[in-house]
Amino acid sequence: MGFEKKILCIGAGYVGGPTMAVIAAKSPQVKVTVVDINEEKIKAWQTDQLPIYEPDLLAVVQKARGKNLFFSTEIEKNINDADIIFVSVNTPTKTFGEGAGKASDLQYIESTARSIIAASNSNKIVVEKSTLPVKTASALEKILNNNDKGLKFEVLSNPEFLAEGSAIRNLEFPDRVLIGSRETESGINARQQLVDIYLNWVPREKIIESNVWSSELSKLTANAFLAQKISSINSISALCEKTGADVGEISKAIGADNRIGNKFLNASIGFGGSCFKKDILNLVYICESLGLIEVAAYWEGVIKINEYQESRFVKRMLASMFNTLAGKKIALFGFAFKANTGDTRETPAYYIARQLLVERANLSITDPKAIPNAKIDLMDFVDNIKFTEDPYEAAKEADAIAVMTEWDLYKTLDYQKLFDSMRKPAFLFDGRNILDHNELMNIGFDVHAIGKSFD
Repeated sequence: MGFEKKILCIGAGYVGGPTMAVIAAKSPQVKVTVVDINEEKIKAWQTDQLPIYEPDLLAVVQKARGKNLFFSTEIEKNINDADIIFVSVNTPTKTFGEGAGKASDLQYIESTARSIIAASNSNKIVVEKSTLPVKTASALEKILNNNDKGLKFEVLSNPEFLAEGSAIRNLEFPDRVLIGSRETESGINARQQLVDIYLNWVPREKIIESNVWSSELSKLTANAFLAQKISSINSISALCEKTGADVGEISKAIGADNRIGNKFLNASIGFGGSCFKKDILNLVYICESLGLIEVAAYWEGVIKINEYQESRFVKRMLASMFNTLAGKKIALFGFAFKANTGDTRETPAYYIARQLLVERANLSITDPKAIPNAKIDLMDFVDNIKFTEDPYEAAKEADAIAVMTEWDLYKTLDYQKLFDSMRKPAFLFDGRNILDHNELMNIGFDVHAIGKSFD
């Protein structure tokens, strides 16, 4: 079968795999190949036991796999065959040297660029899909176009705006698709080729074109604004607990203002995931590097509030449970950073679990999808932790339940049964405000929730 375009994605992780699966399913005239050095991950993509959990992902992969969607470890061969190369490799926060703890570690981006040069025998379009600091495209251009083969590479920025747990819907029905390029004839031509691919299923009015620098910075800014909104309502939740106000009622009142909107106004133990903290710290580092100290401090405050919220939750547990958690069993309901994913990267549950262990509590952790990752994250503390997918088993003889993740499952449990199996007094700390607190108090629970006071 002949294909109009051959697309390659380097990186078979959370961004690359789902994105390429949707592009393939929506664009049968395009051949899509995903490559990675991780052989086990590539093998998993070729089975029905995918390496990541995301609702509806398997159905999309099954629709295109073997037809115009392929997975391979043959990186060099597929680079040479491709017309368009998406780069979706990891860009973690640096842990060493200048910018450690804030700047993005771009060594994998650079090594990928050099691999593209080495394997290419024709001109190509290279698309930044990973979240990158503004001006990274300039560095890529210098590396790619400084070759002795006479090849020309156009670098585009096409950041993802995915929310884990709803990524497939985000890809199939995006709020917007952003594509940035150089404002040159060749840059605009390359940009149009990518626009044409998205037009297979995305309405034209939802495709935004910009210069490459605006596109790169838009991704960091979007995540910073979303995280800021969460930290803002969480800061107010602390005030609510001191004054008797209800943060849920405040969220409803201010969310009705269409200038603010009602999304990301659910007070909780804080945000997690692979993007928010990393991207904000990257933004902070960029601002500090450019001498914008006040701007950097503003955005760093978003991170500090998030850390404060996690710490405050543990302190409230400690104060409520007679100022000691030593030897007490606490059941953590959820460990993933949000519902509908097994991802535990930067999950608030990890930091809260660590603080509870410092207080010498015994933990019982339950989660429908994240137990394997939780075991890895907490492998140094397994002596004081039990893991189970059964919430009733987790709560048996526990002193307290703490809701860490907003899984719908936890709204449907028999809390009378849970209460009866626990030690008394039985405490319940709702870190996501998803439960019926009046019903729980009628059962007999000593209930504590974010931004609410029941005294």
